[in-house]
Amino acid sequence: MSDKSHSETSGERIAKVMARAGLASRREAEAWIADGRVSVNGAVISSPALNVTPSDSILVDGAPLRSRERTRLFLYHKPRGLVTTHSDPQGRDTIFRALPKGLPRLISIGRLDINTEGLLLLTNDGGLARVLELPATGWLRQYRVRALGRVQQDALDRLRGGITIDGIRYGPIEATLDREQGANVWLTVGIREGKNREVRKVLETLRLKVNRLIRVAFGPFELGDLDDGAVREIETEKLRETLGPEIAAAANADFYAPIAEPVDDTIRARARTSAAPQLGARPSSRKRDEEKERPSQKRWEKRERHRRDRTGGPRPSRPRPK
Repeated sequence: MSDKSHSETSGERIAKVMARAGLASRREAEAWIADGRVSVNGAVISSPALNVTPSDSILVDGAPLRSRERTRLFLYHKPRGLVTTHSDPQGRDTIFRALPKGLPRLISIGRLDINTEGLLLLTNDGGLARVLELPATGWLRQYRVRALGRVQQDALDRLRGGITIDGIRYGPIEATLDREQGANVWLTVGIREGKNREVRKVLETLRLKVNRLIRVAFGPFELGDLDDGAVREIETEKLRETLGPEIAAAANADFYAPIAEPVDDTIRARARTSAAPQLGARPSSRKRDEEKERPSQKRWEKRERHRRDRTGGPRPSRPRPK
């Protein structure tokens, strides 16, 4: 059966189905398909432009594709100094390398830049990530901000009408002056769009230079007392109730599928190589040597816990109230 004839049937794109099974991202799945590692109903496919249904037989490297995973959501306290990506061409540390072992394959809902810390939502469901990232969802992203300079509340109040900077329109911003501390001010800032470096750019127009940025809430989910580098999963029933039927339907979330075993990282890594070694192959000796040279996650977390804020500002896991 040709790819074209099968793509005319109902169902979902093959890369989406593979990603929803927790095996790889859509981009990685497309790379696997291009490498001839995926077959549908006994025929190797070469294009991701193919719809499949539950009745189709899908094999990846000769092994049956496992069932769809349950929709899951995790709260992560991102430390400063990590980039929100699976791999970084500059070789910087990433959040996904810092995450504890044993988690499913996760993607971030939006991003926090390298110098921003605090709450980052992680999920195994790409559909949920896309829905929650949309400004139309209307969830407030709340930050605690320390910035060098002085500002009056009336100037902050004017941000409620939105602002245009270098031709880019930023929507309404809720900002409150909490207190002054030496040459700095502490603010609480709420945005609903989350454009690139939005908080920093907007406050620069008020002659405020942000030197600490901590996200403390994303919609109904709060950082609370979650420690630096720690991860906490939202229970399925609470997640279903919090999202509500409208968001769940838009994301095509599934709260009743089984929880799958995590996919071995060595299997995922194969999507980024041109060659396709045997399933379950051990990492190369070079990779093992590199892993030995890295500081252990436990030691890294210990250093982070003892990191001190010389300004006397609040710890990121427990921001001071107004």
